[in-house]
Amino acid sequence: ACLAMANPKMRLMYICLLLVGGLCLYVSMSGLSPFKEQPFAFKKEYGSFLQLPDMDCRQNPPFLVLLVTSSHKQQDARMAIRQTWGRERMVNGKLVKALFLLGTTASKADTRAVAEESRRHRDVIQKDFVDAYYNLTLKTMMGMEWVHHFCPQATFVMKTDSDMFINVNYLTELLLKKNRTSRFFTGHLKLNEFPIRNSFNKWFVSKYEYPWDKYPPFCSGTGYVFSGDVASRVFNVSESVPYIKLEDVFVGLCLKKLRIRLEELHSERTFFPEGLRFSTCRFRKVVACHFVKPQDLVNYWQAVESSREEDCPAA
Repeated sequence: ACLAMANPKMRLMYICLLLVGGLCLYVSMSGLSPFKEQPFAFKKEYGSFLQLPDMDCRQNPPFLVLLVTSSHKQQDARMAIRQTWGRERMVNGKLVKALFLLGTTASKADTRAVAEESRRHRDVIQKDFVDAYYNLTLKTMMGMEWVHHFCPQATFVMKTDSDMFINVNYLTELLLKKNRTSRFFTGHLKLNEFPIRNSFNKWFVSKYEYPWDKYPPFCSGTGYVFSGDVASRVFNVSESVPYIKLEDVFVGLCLKKLRIRLEELHSERTFFPEGLRFSTCRFRKVVACHFVKPQDLVNYWQAVESSREEDCPAA
């Protein structure tokens, strides 16, 4: 009889132990998730700037700031951009300036090289987080934070990548025509995208990271443009938005929360995230084209710059 009495109690204790064990395992496993740990999760107060560009936006407010995500190994790409679309210039009397966004690396030699490059060119924004693909959201938010703190005077900002051709002249022309200086966001619109659940895919996102079945509207991270005020708005709201390593989707989530709608820049297509075969006439009416190698960039740029209006047949 005593054994029979002990049995249900023992069973209950055993179930409780199992539940507690399972809970501990779950907590420890979720603790291992990279999205929970500090270097991966964006926090507004996280880290101070290691490198800042030499730029006084109060004295000389830029019309367009180009924030270019880059990594330590992409020195050739940065040099090509500085010689072409990233060179500080006046376009239609408007100041355009490009800056490079970088994290940190374990390589002492790379760290020294970037510090030297920053000292020479004064166009690097850097914070202390691991410079890796899964930290692209951190990198982009660092750019937003820099605009918020140091350059809220910028009329427009573009976030783009190191392997892009950007036609700053045409972009400036279109932005002047658009004449939208607040709550404006444009690029290659992605309005109907779904999370990729295949873990072997580069853009895989787990249900844990993003439990919903569809992404909000967002613009391809290869290049999007927004009015200066959007940087501060996104930066301020970002803390209350679930972190996701796909920076373009993360920015889309911020915009959704801010109720900022994406808009087309032009009735014709001008953003080409999938790349485009080069021709001088075609590239004169392109804002952003992906998959351009540094040497090609220099060649394309020279061809476009030296071509004249009458060289192209009227569309």
